[in-house]
Amino acid sequence: MTQQQIEKDKFKIVGGNHEATDKLAAKSVSFWKEVFLRFSQNKLAIFGLILLIVIALMAIFAPMLSQYKYSDQLGVYNSPPSADFWFGTDDLGRDIFVRIWYGARISLFIGITAAIIDLIIGVLWGSISGLAGGRVDNIMMRIADVLTAVPYLLVVIVLLVVLQPGLFPMIVALSITGWINMARIVRGEVLSIKNQEYVLAARTLGANTGHLILKHLIPNALGAILVTMTLTIPSAIFTESFLSYLGLGVPAPQASWGTMASEGNKALASAPWRLFFPAIFISLTIFAFNAVGDGLRDALDPKLRK
Repeated sequence: MTQQQIEKDKFKIVGGNHEATDKLAAKSVSFWKEVFLRFSQNKLAIFGLILLIVIALMAIFAPMLSQYKYSDQLGVYNSPPSADFWFGTDDLGRDIFVRIWYGARISLFIGITAAIIDLIIGVLWGSISGLAGGRVDNIMMRIADVLTAVPYLLVVIVLLVVLQPGLFPMIVALSITGWINMARIVRGEVLSIKNQEYVLAARTLGANTGHLILKHLIPNALGAILVTMTLTIPSAIFTESFLSYLGLGVPAPQASWGTMASEGNKALASAPWRLFFPAIFISLTIFAFNAVGDGLRDALDPKLRK
């Protein structure tokens, strides 16, 4: 009896489809890789990120490479932008280009440092409050409500008046109640996460509070934390600029964008470039941070996952 050759077209695959399986396998990527891919497709967020990198690099290197220092009085007063002074000079003959990028250092340092302090306090406060629940949660959140009831700017201004204007008093004043929004967001995330099976399993195995917060709760709430922090930085920069505009900023001869805008406002009619340049860089920086924050929020949104 001869063996006949079996033709493939007489058979068909029941159930699985290799092509569909290969496509599904190709789409199987990690969560953070998918977030990166979605973020990279957001042109506005990428533009904001590039803008922030350029501003940060200029803030670091421009004052170092310039032939002038931010406090040098060059004897050329209220000179408009030119080949010698790209952004012009002020009423004391100081180069505004160098002062803009030196001021970027101070404004970014204050904004980022205040946001990091808000991050640390807010994450710890919100995590402990949400995980403990009950009376502890109630007491901790009522304390936050009491601090929120006092106007934020009033607290900051009073602290700056008491502590005297300066770099570190500004950071302390911005951080005194700035962490509350972060704490509330983290608490909400923890309340939705703490009853998940893997958290209950960790508790059953004897994990303590610190282990649960660091290993399970914070990593799974990281998306909301990153977005909140990204939006906290421009808020801190704007508040610092506003307070510096009122005369509560860093002391002379140091400069931030807010102090430069305050000085430029006095000469708006005769030397408008003194107000224009700090104002435009404040606006661009806040826009860039908000664009990146919105891009992260969209990229981390589980409803947009395919």
